[in-house]
Amino acid sequence: MSSSELSSVPFVHETAFGIWFLRTHTWEHHVLRVAINDLKRLIDTPLPEAPVIADVGCGQGISFRLLADAFRPSRIIGIDYHEPSLELAAQAARACKASTRNVGDIEVLHGDCAQLALPSASVDIVFCHQTFHHLVEQERALAEFHRVLKPGGVLLFAESTDAYIKSWVIRLLFRHPMHVQKSADGYLDMIRHAGFSFGQQNVSLPYLWWSRAKDFGLFERLGLHRPQPGKRRETLVNVAAVKAG
Repeated sequence: MSSSELSSVPFVHETAFGIWFLRTHTWEHHVLRVAINDLKRLIDTPLPEAPVIADVGCGQGISFRLLADAFRPSRIIGIDYHEPSLELAAQAARACKASTRNVGDIEVLHGDCAQLALPSASVDIVFCHQTFHHLVEQERALAEFHRVLKPGGVLLFAESTDAYIKSWVIRLLFRHPMHVQKSADGYLDMIRHAGFSFGQQNVSLPYLWWSRAKDFGLFERLGLHRPQPGKRRETLVNVAAVKAG
């Protein structure tokens, strides 16, 4: 995309706190690492030995080392709209390549998830972690994920739901386009309608302590309350969805 095209992208700027949080140990260890492990578990389709991964909304590149260890890709393409974060992602890419043999190459691109600068059918995995609730043009982004995946390629999608994003603590500390937030079922329906297939075995609904903004899981840890699936508002949804054909 040209600079003029990128300048017109609908974009909600993150807070300074949010940008800082995305490079903390809490983010890497309790959010990102847990999600990648769960998503890998949900895949039940064969992957190539050295897949090409598009990390859409890669932020500061904290995911690169974790993806390299999990999938041993031949290439990771990190894409983000926030240029200061991409500068840190480029540093993370260099550090990852210097410290591990589990990845062939890592490239970072300035771009919009709704108009990816990648050829059609060029990647094996699209990794979309905690990115989608930032996107205004969600249907267009999903269409782009579908386009760039090879037939049989996998969308690894991990997202916070409206129940979490609209909580008081998240509204206070972060910024998001509130009119596009969805429930777990809403995201799953959107992914299915975009041409991806998945079964119940490919879906996970984690109920992690950090996603419960009301009490951060304190009541459960004290043995006072243990919400059950179907009787709670889901705060997270993970899915490994396949591009058919």
